[in-house]
Amino acid sequence: MRNTVSADPHVDVMLQVNGSARRLRLDSRVTLLDALRDELDLTGTKKGCDQGACGARTVLVDGKRVLSCLTLAAQCQGREVTTIEGLAADGALHPVQEAFIRHDGFQCGYCTPGQIMSAVALLQEGRAGSDAEIREFMSGNLCRCGAYPNIVAAIREVAGRGGE
Repeated sequence: MRNTVSADPHVDVMLQVNGSARRLRLDSRVTLLDALRDELDLTGTKKGCDQGACGARTVLVDGKRVLSCLTLAAQCQGREVTTIEGLAADGALHPVQEAFIRHDGFQCGYCTPGQIMSAVALLQEGRAGSDAEIREFMSGNLCRCGAYPNIVAAIREVAGRGGE
């Protein structure tokens, strides 16, 4: 006799995204990255390698860096998710965004959202004491264009002003 019970793989998830409550009905296997991009149209978080190796999909969950391609959306139930779209306040860029512009910390721009989100967390963690420390704690974010010296300079600038 075969078991004919079919479980519904969908779950209701309440996310706090960029300060707004968002209720979603998702397959329980949907990643945070796919929920952000496909369900909430927040496409600033880029889809890179889908293996957690590139950093292009870094977002903040409760202020900490998270690889959104390796995190299930359901794991973020009731937690505060911040994407690149949520950094600017009242039309003013975040200090890290401004510094990236001043130091040309991006070239093609593909990795920039993940780099900026990781830099914001790095500064909040107080881990920007030296260029070597910045490079070490940003090492999970890859840039194909090689803008690393400019990225380090941008982070150093903001760290020198006391972080955010």
